[in-house]
Amino acid sequence: MTQPAYQRIADDLRRQIFGGQLAAGDKVPSRARLREQYDVSDQVAIQAVRLLISEGFLEARSGSGTYVRRKPTLKRLARSWYDTSGRTSSPFRTEMASQGRAGNWRVSSQTAAASPPVAERLDIAAGDPVMESRYTFLADDEPVMLSTSWEPLEITQGTPVMFPEEGPHAGAGVVARMREIGRHIETAQEVVTARPVLAVEADRLGEALGSVVMVIARTYATVDRPVETADIVVPVDRYELAYVIPVE
Repeated sequence: MTQPAYQRIADDLRRQIFGGQLAAGDKVPSRARLREQYDVSDQVAIQAVRLLISEGFLEARSGSGTYVRRKPTLKRLARSWYDTSGRTSSPFRTEMASQGRAGNWRVSSQTAAASPPVAERLDIAAGDPVMESRYTFLADDEPVMLSTSWEPLEITQGTPVMFPEEGPHAGAGVVARMREIGRHIETAQEVVTARPVLAVEADRLGEALGSVVMVIARTYATVDRPVETADIVVPVDRYELAYVIPVE
């Protein structure tokens, strides 16, 4: 299949950005220059530039032109096997504190019916009641990542940890909260994939449409069953994941 001309131009400009020929802050060729260089119409040149703007590679400056976007310095998010020695603070706050940053979050929780994919991950029936919590995690008041978590209500209903961010154990993290009701988490499985950001996620994260995000599908389980699962969304242009795995 023949590649559309605007995609061919966008691919070439991407290669120049990745290869360093076009550095952050550099002005990209004008519409007229692209038209002449690639022997295309004005409309095709505009489409190519608009595609790269939507993907977050370029930014348009009114009255000045289009430039290679300066991306934030890549920061690391450590994914460590959970310390079971009795820690009761949030792993996210602990990680941000290690970077000298203030970690916090916004959250809303409500009961919901488990979708088929969530039910499969929690080993419950589709439609079973779960506590669904939607988080926006912040570092120094800037959005870092998003998370939607689900916990089976058959485990937590009527207990002090039913609402993750309310009650005496609010904000302690899943492992510590579950320990309070006699559920000792033994394993944490994480499956990492990548995809384009959704519009609602781009708005919450301050990302451009077309940007790529990592999605971590995490499931905590006791020796008997899964007790929580979550989808964690992380922008790839701002963060890298580092896994720390103990070797016996």
